[in-house]
Amino acid sequence: MQDRPTLAIVGGTGALGSGLAMRWAAAGYPVVIGSRTREKAEAVAREIKPANGAPPVRGDRNEGATRSGDIVVLAVPFSNHDAILDEIKDAVTGKIVVDAVVPLVPPRVSLVQLPPQGSAAQMAQARLGDGARVVSAFHNVGAAKLKAEGAVDCDVLVFGDDRAARDAVIALADAIGTRGIDGGPLANSVAAEALTSVLIGINRRYKIDCAGIRISGIAGCAFLA
Repeated sequence: MQDRPTLAIVGGTGALGSGLAMRWAAAGYPVVIGSRTREKAEAVAREIKPANGAPPVRGDRNEGATRSGDIVVLAVPFSNHDAILDEIKDAVTGKIVVDAVVPLVPPRVSLVQLPPQGSAAQMAQARLGDGARVVSAFHNVGAAKLKAEGAVDCDVLVFGDDRAARDAVIALADAIGTRGIDGGPLANSVAAEALTSVLIGINRRYKIDCAGIRISGIAGCAFLA
């Protein structure tokens, strides 16, 4: 559909990135997969089936995918975060950048280990500068949930200092069968990023792969700006 933004998913060949790509393509969004190599991106793109009027999913190198996207989603390992931000910086001016990166530090990924800057999202905003509108989201929804059939039984906390950008990402969360929840300013992203390690630990201890979050008490409530 022409009125839907093109979504560039940097790290779209990974588990989370490909799961998001699959969901958005099925919901009718144009999607471009970004990777370090074009061949790998194209291979994953061919496996994703678009629906609801979406064009075929394309694959490209990270910078090319970023330039093609109206909204850019980062779904890369924390160890590559800074390098990827530097790689795409010139291509994201004026765009919404959705940072789904969690500061996991192997091997103890179930232990909360936030960076000195506060959060990965705050690091991204500082590194990209005021030209990019960084929004933090999709930390607490597992790839297994995204790749399963049917609605995703999970809420997505969305953080950002730009209200319009937050609203745009909440709409993206709603489109893939999750429920986007406005979590407030970007600084609050520390809560969701830390919670990811907690959920990883829960998955391990209970031998599941689907722990997520639900915010109770919102249905039927009026939202005040």
